[in-house]
Amino acid sequence: MDLVSYPNKPTYDIPIVNTTAVIPTAPSAATSSPSSSTTTTPSRYENQKRRDWNTFCQYLRNHKPPLSLPMCSGAHVLDFLHYLDQFGKTKVHNQTCPFFGLPNPPAPCPCPLRQAWGSLDALIGRLRAAYEEHGGTPEANPFGARAVRLYLREVRDFQSKSRGVSYDKKRKRPKPKMIPPPNAN
Repeated sequence: MDLVSYPNKPTYDIPIVNTTAVIPTAPSAATSSPSSSTTTTPSRYENQKRRDWNTFCQYLRNHKPPLSLPMCSGAHVLDFLHYLDQFGKTKVHNQTCPFFGLPNPPAPCPCPLRQAWGSLDALIGRLRAAYEEHGGTPEANPFGARAVRLYLREVRDFQSKSRGVSYDKKRKRPKPKMIPPPNAN
């Protein structure tokens, strides 16, 4: 897959804006009592998930023709990820660039800025969860489509080669076993 250019890049009349407004949430039944005046605020993850979901829904509305969520497929998710690349901040060197494979290039180059693989991977994880929270079934989740998983793997591998950075999985170290103290009886 050519990650450098997008021949069928979609265009949109209305720019997609990532909203940052905080929507107050109603307190849950467990925390609402007549004497309780405190409300729980959503976690940073929940806020980010809501903003990502709103951005994706806005993308669907601005799509030509507009798409409904049930009509959304893995291909639309890939178009969304390509759209987001224009806002990326990670320098991804082309294979013809003299700095290809160097983690710290000595001079500037005209290679494009893209979304980092880790950001895309986290975004897809949040959107997968949000899709199911909004009534979608795991089997029909477009964010879990095989094409999306393959695309993320290709982005990871290409950026790893391009930037000279390894994206090896970190292995979990086993917790040291606690030896109980001898009984002093």
